[in-house]
Amino acid sequence: MYQRTAGFYKMDAAKIGRGWHEMGPIRPPSEGRDASLLLRVTRNCPWNRCEFCATYKNERYSVRTVDEVKADLEVVQGLAEELRSASWRLGFAGAVGEEIVLAVINSNPEIYSRQHNDAELVHARLHSLANVANWLATGAKTVFLQDGNSPQIRTVDLVAVLNYIKEMFPAVERITSYARSKTIARKSFEEILQLRQAGLSRLHIGLESGCNEVLMAVKKGVTAEEHVMAGKKTKEAGITLSEYLMPGLGGKKWSEKHALESARVLSEIDPDFIRLRTLIPRRGTPLYERMLAGEFEPLTEDEMVEEIGLFVENLDCHAYLVSDQMSNLLWEVEGRLPEDKPKILATIRNYLQMPLSARLKVQLERRLSSYLAVYGQLAEKVAAKVELAAESLQKEAPDAPGKVKDALDALKQAFI
Repeated sequence: MYQRTAGFYKMDAAKIGRGWHEMGPIRPPSEGRDASLLLRVTRNCPWNRCEFCATYKNERYSVRTVDEVKADLEVVQGLAEELRSASWRLGFAGAVGEEIVLAVINSNPEIYSRQHNDAELVHARLHSLANVANWLATGAKTVFLQDGNSPQIRTVDLVAVLNYIKEMFPAVERITSYARSKTIARKSFEEILQLRQAGLSRLHIGLESGCNEVLMAVKKGVTAEEHVMAGKKTKEAGITLSEYLMPGLGGKKWSEKHALESARVLSEIDPDFIRLRTLIPRRGTPLYERMLAGEFEPLTEDEMVEEIGLFVENLDCHAYLVSDQMSNLLWEVEGRLPEDKPKILATIRNYLQMPLSARLKVQLERRLSSYLAVYGQLAEKVAAKVELAAESLQKEAPDAPGKVKDALDALKQAFI
């Protein structure tokens, strides 16, 4: 699995303790680009009823103790010290890259080999080593608190965790977390301010929609009014706010109202970021079952782009709009509002004015590119559908739209 390197570094097992820290399943793409340290404060989601979400289904929510999280931070500190020490010992002057990671793995089979440990333990240790190494490689400046809603825990406990992060790693500049609007709305402003003063600098909130009918239909468990309350409280406390919108969540029934009400709510909040997460009904979710039963009619790719255009046209805020996730078709829908609104709307208009065959080609190429970026190659059944779609497009066959849709449905089910 790993190539041998010429370097050799024996780790101090006492420094790294059990050799791994607990991490959850997801984090925002922005935290991945910054290679943030992932630190699990809670497990799964305390709400876990949203009909479009498959991430935490059949998983029990639980809160980790402050002592458990502190113990993880001590493991991280030990791993960081050992990686830096290995770098200096092997002549890399403190820089941590692939050569150092491989040298550490190959030099310590009693820690990282399946010959000495069970596979699950080895996986956890390698996962932690990679996370800490990537974190160090980008300057060890950012930390992301997992899982779905860290502020759900007692404020005093989260403050203790934040303080310990800053104590252990004073160079950290940004600490971030997912949060639910309901949770933030229920906490007092003084509590949110305490979190900011302790070091919490950014919240990622899943708005999904500003339309109460849509929020109720998908069992989001929050109202548009609570979204506004939570967003304003976060901004007032000085915490950077990233709000997530889910185009298509209202289906054809609520598409226009979903776009307009979401624009109204986000304009009132005026967040720092608005991140688009286009709806993909996923197998195993209640929304997918409703779709199969004919109770939810999803938008086509073109209708989704039209809805985004209506949303952007009605936004009146100063957020940075970004399409930084593989579920989005038009990645280039991005810019600072309001000054970049004409450019964004022109991008949408230019796509919609293309001939149908050109739009279908864009859809297939973009979705295929996203799939390959994650998996490297196509699964056999998916490849067959993509090939049929490509052939139909090339021949300009009447069944091309249907073939492309079949291919897109197969590709998108694999998206993260």
